[in-house]
Amino acid sequence: MTPEIPDVTRARHGRPVHHWRRDVVELAALFTAVAVADAVANMVGHGPDGPALLVASAVVLAATAGFHVWWSRRHGHAPPVSDTGARPTAETRPAGQSGQPATEDGAGEDPGTLWRMRTTVKDEPGSLAALCAALAGRRVDILSLQTHPLADGTVDEFLLRAPGALAAAEITRAVALAGGTATWIERADAHDLVDVPTRVLGLAARTALDASELPLALRQLLGRCTIRSLPGTPAGGGRGPAPVPVEGVLEDTVMRLPAPEGGVLTVERPYLPFTPAEFARARALVELDGRLGPRIPDGHDVLTLPEGNDITVRRVDTGDLVAARAMHDRCSPHTLGMRYHGPVGDADRYLNHLLSPRFGRTLAAQTASGRIVGLGHLLWDGDETEVALLVEDEWQRRGIGGELLGRLVTMAAEAGCASVYAVTKASNPGMVAAMRGLGLPLDYQVEEGTLVITARLDATPVTPVPRPA
Repeated sequence: MTPEIPDVTRARHGRPVHHWRRDVVELAALFTAVAVADAVANMVGHGPDGPALLVASAVVLAATAGFHVWWSRRHGHAPPVSDTGARPTAETRPAGQSGQPATEDGAGEDPGTLWRMRTTVKDEPGSLAALCAALAGRRVDILSLQTHPLADGTVDEFLLRAPGALAAAEITRAVALAGGTATWIERADAHDLVDVPTRVLGLAARTALDASELPLALRQLLGRCTIRSLPGTPAGGGRGPAPVPVEGVLEDTVMRLPAPEGGVLTVERPYLPFTPAEFARARALVELDGRLGPRIPDGHDVLTLPEGNDITVRRVDTGDLVAARAMHDRCSPHTLGMRYHGPVGDADRYLNHLLSPRFGRTLAAQTASGRIVGLGHLLWDGDETEVALLVEDEWQRRGIGGELLGRLVTMAAEAGCASVYAVTKASNPGMVAAMRGLGLPLDYQVEEGTLVITARLDATPVTPVPRPA
């Protein structure tokens, strides 16, 4: 839209045309100014206050000139848009013009919003084309597309970039009008820009290096889901889960697979049914993990405690079961009771499960002679993550627990966990102090002497706990 120009009309060829009325007005203004100047000169020349009026006039003129200079430097002399024919700048262009909302920094660019969307369409020619045309009509860019064939249709999974002002409800409404059903949509991020084959290969490589990566890899492969590993023989005794066939079982929003270490691996996603393609990918990842067997990455760190002792922190697994049980034997019943919240005699039965990399990650603190004096566990508990500590009596209050906890929480943050929780007794000041030492927002729940402390990892960046000086 062209801004209006006063006293000027535009011919069809676009050039301004002047009218004789404008010339008459300018002549009248000139004669009026001459008359006023003559009257002022007579008053100053013949009146008694002539000199004073001249001085006052000079002051007013000087002040006016100074104000004009200040105003010019502050606001500049950029010509109006109508004189140059240029497009409006980002600062002057109203929001929504040219399809781009104005931004605070003046860029006027709309980076758009990334969305992951899944919808079901009929398996017939033209159905996908109608869907793509509906998205294009809303200026939605399709970055990637996967198809999941079903018996009675096709599930199409999109990665979309939509205008920032376009709400999710508007996208799903357009999809529904184009024939899409059972539509699901959520925000995406830059990690979703990686194509599916590359993402699957990366997850397979991580799983090959570390057995504890399997639950995390399944979560990244399938999105928000709950993963539970049920051992064939529970640590507390009793019957294990019903076995599943070698090829696994897919039941709408639940898949059951044979766990590599025995038992059953259950994956649930109530908000979105699994497709056969997703089931096949998950089954292949679990089979790869089973073929490679138990494994943990090498590496260790040597710490110097305040009194001068060197302690090595490293990953451990079921191969360290004998040394872990020996530490149990050296711990007092009080220390074991603080850790396991149950009969002390049952503590050894939990170790095989806790040390297995299938259920999480375990760090050990050991002396130069190889004697384990502390254990820290990071356990995948469905869609939550538990941390637990056990430090031998004579090595307590030396910073070992805080060092192990800080490293475990850092691992949880790197794995994308939103929070971690610790279950202990309300009378355990050591665990409370270690959790408070993380510097994270904490939630406390106490019930019948049991204290549950939850640290939110998504509220504050996690940094390792400083090593003891």
